[in-house]
Amino acid sequence: MQTETGKKGMFVTADGKNVLFTFILVTTLFFLWGFCNGMIDTMDKHFQLVLHLDLAQSAWVQFSHYLGYFLMALPAGFLANKLGYKGGIIAGLLLVAVGGLWFIPASNIQEFWAFLLGVCVVAAGLTFLETVANPYTTVLGDQRYGATRINLAQSFNGIGSLCGPIAGGFFFYSKNAAGVDTGSQTLFIPYVAVAVVVILLSVAFFFAEVPDIKMEDDYHLDDPEGAESKSIWSHPHFVMAVVAQFFYVAAQAGIFSFFINYMTGSNHRPPQTPVIPSDWAHGSFAWAFRMNEWGNLQIAEAAGAFLISAGQFCFLTGRFTGAYFLKVRPAHKMLGLYGLINVVMCVLIFLKLGWISVVCVFLSYFFMSIMFPTIFALGIHGLGVRAKRASAYIVMAIMGGALLPKLMGYVGDKFDLSRGFIVPAFCFAVVSYYGYNWTKLAGREGLAGTVKAEH
Repeated sequence: MQTETGKKGMFVTADGKNVLFTFILVTTLFFLWGFCNGMIDTMDKHFQLVLHLDLAQSAWVQFSHYLGYFLMALPAGFLANKLGYKGGIIAGLLLVAVGGLWFIPASNIQEFWAFLLGVCVVAAGLTFLETVANPYTTVLGDQRYGATRINLAQSFNGIGSLCGPIAGGFFFYSKNAAGVDTGSQTLFIPYVAVAVVVILLSVAFFFAEVPDIKMEDDYHLDDPEGAESKSIWSHPHFVMAVVAQFFYVAAQAGIFSFFINYMTGSNHRPPQTPVIPSDWAHGSFAWAFRMNEWGNLQIAEAAGAFLISAGQFCFLTGRFTGAYFLKVRPAHKMLGLYGLINVVMCVLIFLKLGWISVVCVFLSYFFMSIMFPTIFALGIHGLGVRAKRASAYIVMAIMGGALLPKLMGYVGDKFDLSRGFIVPAFCFAVVSYYGYNWTKLAGREGLAGTVKAEH
């Protein structure tokens, strides 16, 4: 059984200070970048329609998004060390505001590169927030519950990811009274709204108390006598976290990016869903369907954007339930299990089993839910003050989301999108391997999630 101290320590630091309010304020950042990432997931199909791009070409949206993370991860980690948690958060918020406001001139330029630049700058700002906020949640209270707190905070990322596609579907696929697409003219609106919100948030953080709490130095990296273990790269559990995060984000980005294509088809290829009965397109749901060039009823693109929110609801459910399970089960075993299940999901999608495969797409969202924060918590575990630097490298690994979706898109163009799911299947296998081998890599029995009785 847990002691009362364990129960009360979720948001109480070692010196007895309650930091619940700070944690709540930080969780708003998770919602913010979830919202921005959710809009990105609806953008690929928009540019395919407007600019007549194939799957591999539209993946430049994801490439630009994750390029921002790659370019800014190390500078963000450096500045986080110099400015502290509060300074790093404010710097990130202001950079997001710059990127969001850039979409106003981008909408006038009406060139693909202009939108990609805005996506990249927003992502650069989000890099600061992720580099700072992820490790910060792990130290805001009893550090045995680091994996639980980061998953709880990431649940609000899931709420943002659920709302983002709704905003994207509304503005990116808007039509005027004549039925003409106006998405290119209204695409800037949600980004400007984000810019206004982050400016207000930066003011709130400026006046808020954001204590600079140090992570426990389990590996004595800060100990002058432990010079031989100074480098974070000498710790296999961190190195493999970078690798696992690269492949996890690659899988997530590919599935998220091509979800609409899976449901609605692309490049004169039919959707991967079974033929939809004609009586589905009656009444108030008629807008959600259209006839395709093969004379079959299929899901319309705007409805596909809203279906992303259904997927994100599965993702969000996985985050909240995962936060509970991580309090009672070892974090590394949960990661290994969820990774293995998603390998199975992707294989079932690859096999094109009709509605079973469609259901597996949604289930893959659920089992992806805990992966990013859990890899993060496992990777920086016990690294002391160097956790901020380690955090920067793990965030840098997000570059996987820029590279492998282009491979998935290539396979989808060459064969079909169901076959493209073989790419995330391989990625999830790497994640599962990391989870099941974490204790061997870290030299630990298990990370908080399993809190044993104190005597």
